[in-house]
Amino acid sequence: MTHQAAIARIKQLMSNMGMKQAAFAERIGIDASNFSKHLNGRLPLSENLYNKIVVNVGASKEWLMTGEGDMWNGTPSSGQLSTITVPAGKISSDNIRGANVYDLDVTAGGMTRERMFVDEQIIGTINMPAIHPDCCIVRVSGDSMSPVIGNGDLIAIREVHNPNLIFWGQIYVVILDDYRMVKYVRRHSDPAQVILRSENNRYDDIEVAKSDIRNLFLVENIIRIDSRI
Repeated sequence: MTHQAAIARIKQLMSNMGMKQAAFAERIGIDASNFSKHLNGRLPLSENLYNKIVVNVGASKEWLMTGEGDMWNGTPSSGQLSTITVPAGKISSDNIRGANVYDLDVTAGGMTRERMFVDEQIIGTINMPAIHPDCCIVRVSGDSMSPVIGNGDLIAIREVHNPNLIFWGQIYVVILDDYRMVKYVRRHSDPAQVILRSENNRYDDIEVAKSDIRNLFLVENIIRIDSRI
């Protein structure tokens, strides 16, 4: 009974993320056929599988195993994001498969989503297994998310198409009418609002109405360019 309940929770997690079984298996780094066997009971739910879900998705291990507590980890950490250091030459201007790199600072200005990700803004691509090719890679300025995300770091982001689906405690690019920000998104006591929190404790929390958020992008990777490599 406990085993079946844990399988049901994993399926609930996939449903909340809007991900099909094969895509979820790829996200957590497991063979799709083996993952299917875990979900149909032909393979046990191992400690290794739970750990892969926790590390790659940010779900709560306690919730996955027992159903207690929140679905998502309450306190985010940089370990939930892969931080990748790449040589400057890794940004290729050739037309190869990879994630597009945009000459765009996502912490400055109020440019709409439609104007942000246009071909004219693309300066190259990064083709690495750790970075999903559907991501957009953009630049961050300022120190509000330091030391997790530093001034000048690049981040790989993917758009959240369901605005009601928020992974509490994860880092997002939040687009409002007049501002773009990179923040942790935390649960508010008022369900109509969210709390935007910086990593740097010199910055105060910001309370924002959900209805004022125009677009959300989940930060999947932090990318640091090293010109010495």
